[in-house]
Amino acid sequence: QVHLVESGGGLVPPGGSLRLSCSASGINLESSDTDWYRRNPGKQRELVARIGPLNRTIYGDFVKGRFAISRNSALNTVYLQMDDLTSEDTAIYFCVANHFHWGQGTQVTVSS
Repeated sequence: QVHLVESGGGLVPPGGSLRLSCSASGINLESSDTDWYRRNPGKQRELVARIGPLNRTIYGDFVKGRFAISRNSALNTVYLQMDDLTSEDTAIYFCVANHFHWGQGTQVTVSS
């Protein structure tokens, strides 16, 4: 059974940083596409970032160089480093493995 657990969300002021973690069991993230999606009330779900088996990465247009996705294969964990956060980044962030398995999400709130 696949289990994804996100952590690292919280409240941060504008311009601040957070690092989200997605720890997996039951699936090898090194051989999977792993996505970070976000969902904000009133907005459509957005793909934030993806890292593939060969470490190829893609980012949503709104990221504009502020975020970085990475993977620690030994820990079977994918990270999302988010810098220069704005209120527009406030959302629930979800980890998704192989386009199918979803975590429960972690709330990110950017506010002064």
